[in-house]
Amino acid sequence: MAATGQRCNASAVRPRSYQDESYLHGFLETVGDLQKAGVLQDVILEVEGRRFPCHRLVLSAASPYFRAMFTSGMAESRQKTVILQGLESDIFGEILSYIYSATLHVFLDKVQPLYQAADLLQLDNVRDTCSSYMAMNVQRSTCVDLYMFADVFSMDNVLKRCLKYICRHFPKVASREDFYSLSVNQLIEIIRHDELDVKEETTVWEAVVRWVQHSREDRLHHLPSILPHIRFNLLTPYNMVAILDHPLVREDPGRSAIRNVVKETANEKRRIGMDTQEMAMIFPEDISDLKPGEQRMLFWNPRAGKYIKCSYPKEALSLAQRTITVTSDNDIYILAREVSDFSQVTVLEFNNVGNVWQPAGLPPVRWPKTVHSHRLVEVDGVLYLFSEGWTVKNDSASVWVQMTKYNWYMDEWQKCSKLELGSEVIMSEYLPVSCGPHFYLIMNTDMYRYDPSQDRWCKRTPPKFMPDVCTAVSLGTEIFCTDRQFTKTMVYDTESDRWQVLQGWPNLDPGERPVITAPSLFILDNQLHVWLEPYIVDTDEKEDHLVYVYDRSADAWKDLKATLPYNPYSSGVPMSPVARIYLPGLTVYKDAN
Repeated sequence: MAATGQRCNASAVRPRSYQDESYLHGFLETVGDLQKAGVLQDVILEVEGRRFPCHRLVLSAASPYFRAMFTSGMAESRQKTVILQGLESDIFGEILSYIYSATLHVFLDKVQPLYQAADLLQLDNVRDTCSSYMAMNVQRSTCVDLYMFADVFSMDNVLKRCLKYICRHFPKVASREDFYSLSVNQLIEIIRHDELDVKEETTVWEAVVRWVQHSREDRLHHLPSILPHIRFNLLTPYNMVAILDHPLVREDPGRSAIRNVVKETANEKRRIGMDTQEMAMIFPEDISDLKPGEQRMLFWNPRAGKYIKCSYPKEALSLAQRTITVTSDNDIYILAREVSDFSQVTVLEFNNVGNVWQPAGLPPVRWPKTVHSHRLVEVDGVLYLFSEGWTVKNDSASVWVQMTKYNWYMDEWQKCSKLELGSEVIMSEYLPVSCGPHFYLIMNTDMYRYDPSQDRWCKRTPPKFMPDVCTAVSLGTEIFCTDRQFTKTMVYDTESDRWQVLQGWPNLDPGERPVITAPSLFILDNQLHVWLEPYIVDTDEKEDHLVYVYDRSADAWKDLKATLPYNPYSSGVPMSPVARIYLPGLTVYKDAN
């Protein structure tokens, strides 16, 4: 009985499996040490005359290509030295380093041959890493080259990102020399898209002409297949006559084909760029007419006399007033609180065509108790979080600010340098603004510049003569700011580190100046504007809002006679970001015209 009982108890004990992580890392490290020491190597791989002693077992475990080579009875399985074709020696060195260490060094000028080598050797992880790296490095100087490479290797994620970038920046991309390297099918794939950001269809035609003339004899016969993707119905009669008279069109088969194409494209859609307009984005405070769970945003172009009201889910715009940013690529981002966890925020991106806020695909950000607020900013094409917070020590709160960079390749937020401002500073007394490759923090008596390339803060010359800096905006290499009562405007030259005083109130005596809640500077059509929200009690449907555009040559402000529906707006928020908005995507509430 005792023995039986023991057997029963033993059978009731469940087996468990254990995995030793340290053993896994240690094993890989040991294999790497054997390679460095040249111990137990049993094969030599030769690439471009360079010899790489290796271990067949390690190569076979890492790569299906080598596994087939060494285990399927091929001649290479019996050879001491194996010559590899179609690889560069330095690239294979990087591949071999990855096989023995799991560490991969990727550079933009080497990523394409690295991908090709990984594709040949069937190293999926290396291919995926190279693909992600390319997708995160799409810019004006790389988009065409990466697009052509991704097309050859059917890299969908890189193709989509390149195509999106090319469409958004088509006029500038199409003027680059590498644009002429596109194949006819790649050219057609680009110009057929509705998302092409062009103001006029002549921009597309001119790009096609330059592409054909770059290699006229070889490309002229492609013109009939290209022409159907030019939307001739969007051309003015004058431009149409000019195109029909162009030397390329007058030659066969162009002229005969184009007349048929004009008839076939009579109902082609307009390009997105033809229906965009720069609009400032502001937020009404009175939302009593909204449905529960909604919040309003207003798009406004005072120069065109147009404003458009739109409503969005309240949770999407909960932090929008202070976190909205528009990048140099016209991407519009905001921070939004997680519904299930208010200490965590996520990044939303505005879908211009669909008129909806959607996840930007960036990792969420934890909001510690010591952080007062976050703001999204762009510095030289990179997205940053500007965080404000405090540290309590000896019953005294010391204010600090910190930049946190989003690393596209690593898909993570990385903390950068922190700037300690001390206990005398109040958070509302400074203004953050990005300009070119730097980020600036403006106060009356102090000013700091953050240099991303050095991850370092340094002191700059403060405005000094403006005790209540309220709003700031950058244009080119200059930063403009003004005080809360708009009595003085100043401009800072970031290159010379000098301030200059500009005109304040335009030709109004102090007694004639209306009471305003706060000014807001913004850039519209590459010109400096200021919006002064009047302090009013009348609730008429429309009220005059003071909007002035600055004439630099005359050092004077011109009144735009702008109007807005009555509503207290987000006064005190020193930002009215401007973006190019696709107007047909918005629901027009009322046009001021």
